Amino acid sequence: MSILDLDAVTLAQKIADGQISSAEATDTYIRHLQQINPKINCLVENRFEEARKEALEADRKVEEGRASGKLHGVPISVKECFHVKGMKTTGGLPYRAGKIEQEDAYVIARLKEEGAIILGKTNTPALCFCQETDNKHYGRTNNPWDLNKTSGGSSGGEGALMAVGGAAVGLGADIGGSIRFPSHFNGVVGFKSGNNQVSQQGNFPFIKIDEQERMLGIGAMGKTVRDARLVNSIISDFTPNKVDLSSFTLTIPRKHPEFPLGEDTERIVERFAEDFSGSHAVERQTPPFFEESSLIWQEIMSLDGGKGITGLLSDKGNGSPLKEYMKEKMFKNSEIHYYLTWALIGTRLFKPNKKRVGEIREILHRGDIALEEYFSQRILVLPVYHSSAPLHGELYKQLFSIRKTFKVYMPYIAYANVWGLPSLVIPVAEDAEGMPLSIQLISSTGNEEALFQLGERFERQFRGYKRCTTYDRDTAELKNINLEPV
Repeated sequence: MSILDLDAVTLAQKIADGQISSAEATDTYIRHLQQINPKINCLVENRFEEARKEALEADRKVEEGRASGKLHGVPISVKECFHVKGMKTTGGLPYRAGKIEQEDAYVIARLKEEGAIILGKTNTPALCFCQETDNKHYGRTNNPWDLNKTSGGSSGGEGALMAVGGAAVGLGADIGGSIRFPSHFNGVVGFKSGNNQVSQQGNFPFIKIDEQERMLGIGAMGKTVRDARLVNSIISDFTPNKVDLSSFTLTIPRKHPEFPLGEDTERIVERFAEDFSGSHAVERQTPPFFEESSLIWQEIMSLDGGKGITGLLSDKGNGSPLKEYMKEKMFKNSEIHYYLTWALIGTRLFKPNKKRVGEIREILHRGDIALEEYFSQRILVLPVYHSSAPLHGELYKQLFSIRKTFKVYMPYIAYANVWGLPSLVIPVAEDAEGMPLSIQLISSTGNEEALFQLGERFERQFRGYKRCTTYDRDTAELKNINLEPV
């Protein structure tokens, strides 16, 4: 098996045993990234020379019996939003291109303490504010399964890089599907941590509004569920409960009449309900607060009318979303992608009034109490999106339309964010065009181990991660949907 196919757990063990050197693994990833990145544009800043030096030092420690850490000598990648000492955090904005960070983000420091070697940082949309990865500083990231399609966002660069095996494991952040969209569209495993389980210190933009912070989750994007578990154990300040998976009920809702669901995706959901009914209690019901979660998500993201993000549009803090939007649409010369400026205009339009803010806070209070009990012994099985990866630009149109179409396209994603629930995404199939399809598992904070155990079962029984080795749809062999156990 190629180094590119190894997950972080396996590679760490092989480095510790002396079967593979950290230098060999690091050089393999670097050569691979240099070859594939021009087509995909997933990696936007590298630290290859530093990584090579750190790999040699890691190998010396192995030889001297001084190796330590769960990821000793393992090359990883991280989303551009995380501060890494000596690297830039631009948020896809040209004016930030000269800013070099002096400290590591909390999660980066944790990973380094365990011996991880950072290869570089991956692309995002401007200020991580939408679900398609494109910005005026670094450009657009393409989906390696089909370069004409979106890689998702905001961790789109990370999803694309992991799809082609560009690192052993990666790190993303998710406030509105930002780990789960790219994991689903690119066919990688992704984990969003629950409310306040992982520190956001050193994440840019820093989330200052409490109702928004509860929606943020940070976690692994990679090749296996066990890597997601490992990374969570490193970066989280909390230890999951010990669980007996057999005591959990699987809640698998039927297709909702108001929310679209593609034929292939619906077939997957129905297959799971049938297959797991023999080994688990399975209920076909819609979870509490499901229908209203999309609207609440949008309102929470609009609580300040986008004021906090708008203040980051320029170094002087005086950027105007409308002005920059018109500049781009009329003259194509704004340094800010219209994805961001149009989204910020939307936050002004959707900003809730004082009365509605009070109602939202009351709903969140009631929902938190109800869902803590509801999910104590339940795992929710949901699609991630109604389809596989759409063409570039289509996802943005579906989620940021003035017609509020987010209310029908965001429910499967918004639910875990609004209620601060951990969510695990596992690739389980491919559609008729050979594009990956995934399922997400959701439960309450503390039940992460139940998600990991069920996710590992999904991996064994269904598709799991498959490295993408074809980056041009013109030469790709179309595959039929495959739900047969492997």
